[in-house]
Amino acid sequence: MSSTAIPLHRWQFFRAGGFDQVKLETGADLMHLDQLDQKLWVALACPTTGLEFDTKTLALVDTDKDGRIRAPDIIAAARWLTSLLKDPNDAVKGSATLPLSAINVSVPEGGQLLASVKQILVHLGKPDAQGITVEDAADTARVFAQTKLNGDGIVPAEAASDPATKQAIEEMIACLGAEMDRSGKPGLSQPMLDRFFAEAKAYSDWWSAAETNAGILPLGERTSAAAAAIDAVKAKVEDYFTRCRLVAFDPRAVGALNREEKEYLVFTARDLTLASVEIAAFPLARVEAQKPLPLKEGINPAWAAAMETLRTAATEPLLGSKTSLTEFDWAGLAGKLVAYRNWLLLKPASPVETLGLKRLRALLSGPAQQQITALIAEDWKLEPEFASIVAVDKLVRYHRDLYKLCNNFVAFRDFYSRLDKAIFQAGTLYLDQRSCDLCLIVDDSGKHALMASLAGTYLAYCDCTRKGTGEKMQILAAFTGGDSDNLMVGRNGVFYDRKGRDWDATITKIVDNPISIRQAFWSPYKKVARLIQEQVAKRAAAADAASVSRMERAAAKAGETSVSGTPPADPPKPKIDPGLIAALSVGAAGVGGMIGGILSSFLGLKAWMPLGVVAIILVISGPSMILAWLKLRRRNLGPILDANGWAVNAKARINVPFGASLTRVAALPKGAKRDLADPFADKKNPWPAIIVTVVVLGVALWILNDWGLMHKWTGVGKDRSTNSVPALNTNAPVTTTTVSTNK
Repeated sequence: MSSTAIPLHRWQFFRAGGFDQVKLETGADLMHLDQLDQKLWVALACPTTGLEFDTKTLALVDTDKDGRIRAPDIIAAARWLTSLLKDPNDAVKGSATLPLSAINVSVPEGGQLLASVKQILVHLGKPDAQGITVEDAADTARVFAQTKLNGDGIVPAEAASDPATKQAIEEMIACLGAEMDRSGKPGLSQPMLDRFFAEAKAYSDWWSAAETNAGILPLGERTSAAAAAIDAVKAKVEDYFTRCRLVAFDPRAVGALNREEKEYLVFTARDLTLASVEIAAFPLARVEAQKPLPLKEGINPAWAAAMETLRTAATEPLLGSKTSLTEFDWAGLAGKLVAYRNWLLLKPASPVETLGLKRLRALLSGPAQQQITALIAEDWKLEPEFASIVAVDKLVRYHRDLYKLCNNFVAFRDFYSRLDKAIFQAGTLYLDQRSCDLCLIVDDSGKHALMASLAGTYLAYCDCTRKGTGEKMQILAAFTGGDSDNLMVGRNGVFYDRKGRDWDATITKIVDNPISIRQAFWSPYKKVARLIQEQVAKRAAAADAASVSRMERAAAKAGETSVSGTPPADPPKPKIDPGLIAALSVGAAGVGGMIGGILSSFLGLKAWMPLGVVAIILVISGPSMILAWLKLRRRNLGPILDANGWAVNAKARINVPFGASLTRVAALPKGAKRDLADPFADKKNPWPAIIVTVVVLGVALWILNDWGLMHKWTGVGKDRSTNSVPALNTNAPVTTTTVSTNK
């Protein structure tokens, strides 16, 4: 048993972002994407929205129309594209024009596509063109507009050859709505046609039941008017007869049921109309025991018109001429319309009713259904030809865009090469003398930040607006260079999208992370400086408050003196506490001893003092720098994209050198001249320089003395040859002191 092994494609990789990425350079690379282990793909899925990429191409790649592109979609698109090109290497050129000679006619689909391309060019007035552009292929509506049938199973009214069929299609579209065919015209499909005639037949059959049963429509076409007249007064009539029954039960209720006189006084002072709600709320007629309901005289004025309609539209046609109705008459009147009301409950709900019964029966009995069905079938026969025209648009777009999509999905070449922006980069944010290239469009900054904060990157979310058009959007900008001293919520900048349009950008949310090692080096000193400034500000504020309080007390005492004429007694002078003085002396001595010990230890380093300075700096800045270094090593693009709907398959690092290319800090151009004289510069205080100079000179003199150079040059100071300091006067007599003791 023999088997033929499928030859494996030889892949090439490049390293960027701390991981290996496949190098896509030839058509063969695209052809064999199915052989590339998906563990080596940089992304496994991405959304079809929020990307700087042709949306129609993304929609074509997304074959299942779920709004996401996955690895199988990319593989299928690459395989289809390369199979229709004579030279698969044409697929990596990214050209917007597809030469006709590049189409592979050796496969059946290729031949059909070439014929469709030529048909499109003829319709566009370019029969001699040697290539088709994306713009040409996208203008399929213009091609379809010149054809009555275009293979989509939807026929517009213009597709009918006779006026009667055309009218029928127009009427059906008016009833049920339209479906748009490929030409952009409203049309009718087979399911819509079947629905129309099914609903028309149901409506006709419903009417047939009434036509064959005289009890359903006792007044013919006037039956509905009679039912409406009865319904208009039904509640009020039943209220009247109920009141009459109550009076018959207890005559004492007659006054209350007819409304008392005082109830009229409520609205008699106002201008009244028959439409007044108060009048309509009164009984339909005066209530008495066993009294029939009058139809003409003694009717509540607010209901007189409705009762007249009841008399003329229902009572007289159904019961004959009457001037009043008993409760029995009323029940009989309603009973004559029971069959009609039951019939109405069976009425099919359908918009076809608007055409009227006569027109619907004409359509049902005529040839319209068969003619339109035949027209739709004829349209479907052209489906392969016109589907091929649609495929031309797909082929030309893939020819232009698919290679770029692969280099932003299978690999992140565009992002890491910095030759072009990646498809997820929305533009550039200018803020705080920096330009940030890693900007993404986000839908919800709060939700996005939950995941993106794991990226270890300093992120600023901004609201962007264009006041001229009222457009709004949210973006995320990654700051990977400079420092964060002047980045805060509320700062404004300008965002330029990929189309070059400018937006007003305002920071609304910040995810704080280290930006650089340099920032971490100075961070402890800046924190100490801020702490000192805050403490000084607090002390100054407290001193100011105390000063104001003393002035207020002094003013109050002066006021008391002016009123009483007696100056207030001076406060007792504070006594000096010897114990406090002693404690302060001991404390000062301790602090002085500590400072002296530190200086002695530092000066004892002698020639190693510069290293001591470096050691002190490392002790202060080292922990901050180490922490920043560890966080910068973890800086990762993956969580930022994952929060936007991507499925990033690799740890796409943003190290310090690469981060510096994503965020550019302001710098003077080469060859620029700068005038350093600032007329508004702060006046320099000479004392800091004097103090530093004195300290440096003191340390230098101490070092020179310790090395013996001062003694060598001046004869004064420490002599390293004897390791002693010579006396100033060696010829002075020695004085001996004798101490006597008396026993």
